[in-house]
Amino acid sequence: MPQLDRPASGAVDQASAPAVPAPRTPPAAEAPAAPRPTATLALTSAATAVALMTYTTPLVTLPDTAAALHTSLSAQAWLLNGTPLGLAALLLVAGSLADDYGRRRVFLAGTLALGITTALGAFAGSTWLFTLARVAQGAASAALLASSLGLLVHAFPTPRERLHATGVWGAFVSGGIALGPLLAGVLPGWRLVYGVLGAAALVIAALGPRTLTESRAPRGGRPDLPGAAVFSLALVALVAALTLGRDGWLRAPVWLLLAATVVLLTAFALIERRSRKPMIDLSLLRRPRFLGSSAAGLFTGLSVIGMFSYLPALLQRGLGLSVLDSAWLILLWSGLSFAVALQAKRLSGRIAARHQLALGFVLHAVGVLTMLGAFGAGSWTRLLPGLVVSGVGSGLLNAALPLVSVDSVPPDRAAMGSGAQQTCRYIGSCAGVALTIALVTSSGSLPHGADVAMLVSVVLAGAGAATVATLK
Repeated sequence: MPQLDRPASGAVDQASAPAVPAPRTPPAAEAPAAPRPTATLALTSAATAVALMTYTTPLVTLPDTAAALHTSLSAQAWLLNGTPLGLAALLLVAGSLADDYGRRRVFLAGTLALGITTALGAFAGSTWLFTLARVAQGAASAALLASSLGLLVHAFPTPRERLHATGVWGAFVSGGIALGPLLAGVLPGWRLVYGVLGAAALVIAALGPRTLTESRAPRGGRPDLPGAAVFSLALVALVAALTLGRDGWLRAPVWLLLAATVVLLTAFALIERRSRKPMIDLSLLRRPRFLGSSAAGLFTGLSVIGMFSYLPALLQRGLGLSVLDSAWLILLWSGLSFAVALQAKRLSGRIAARHQLALGFVLHAVGVLTMLGAFGAGSWTRLLPGLVVSGVGSGLLNAALPLVSVDSVPPDRAAMGSGAQQTCRYIGSCAGVALTIALVTSSGSLPHGADVAMLVSVVLAGAGAATVATLK
């Protein structure tokens, strides 16, 4: 009789036991999506340009906006400093949140918020409502800008690819600066400008979910909410002090705000030392490259942004130019900056980034020196050589700044590194704008005040060049 096949020892009777499904291989859709480098670069660059256009629109519309909102001369600095205040307060926070919780998520939230707050700014009926809208625009731009470079680092992992991507992104910073004033000069009315820019941001936010892939570098643990809150309050106090200081640096509110800044920053340092998941690793302050990146951002804001943020208003008040005419002159400067930033990546193999930054500061200083006396002579043509030379210098700065910001920190903290540098940049711009307005308006003569402000910009650019050249 033939031997019947029996189950091996320990086997289960298939008729009496439920079938155990074989392990299922996850479908391809569940795997992390591969980044789309070209699409990522295009969308983040477009969003960055819109953010910078929103930032620079008041540069040429300041007189009309101040007249429509009945803004006093002493309060006009708030019209310019609202967005830098939001940027400075939240850039570092946004960078850390983007690294931990998703750069795509933070980018899309920031772009959507920028569209909404920019559109709301078009309906503001008072100085303070408009300023609040501008602060909200700055906060939204902080989320957008800080997460953009993190998305690019993920999409372009090799140094050569990253050099190209950050160069293009930096060029669109210049492009946004160039197009903002021109759009404001072409469209009939500053309120319409904000409506158009708000709509553009909303379109980009709608395209983002299908274009961008998520990336993050989670560190585990709870977010550093106490550190974020204290740091934001410290920067708000600092920017408020710098803006109020133009009416007198010895006044009690200014000193109280500066004292509050010192106390809050001290508390922030203590919180970060004890936090298991600090918003910023304080050990980075011992890195010369990180210090150089932060210093470059700070002096760019103080010398370059501070001077050229108020120059369009000077052109309209001192030389009688129209909004459109002043926009064309600013376009000469910012357009050259855009073109140079696009081509500056070719210098990477020949000149170190810190030398490129130093050269950018020197060219800005030389350009501003040639502009001295133009307002006293009543001639806008005397400004042209300086706008050209300074535009080239600004292009070198805008190309090198994003690269050194991500190279100054570990790759998994790219958004934080970008946020740290841009925080310094917009703190510098707040101080630079307040200082420029104070120097111009405190003098009995606008031409004399303009020359003094230009000389201070030259000195600050020289200090920036020396600092970045020294910190290797």
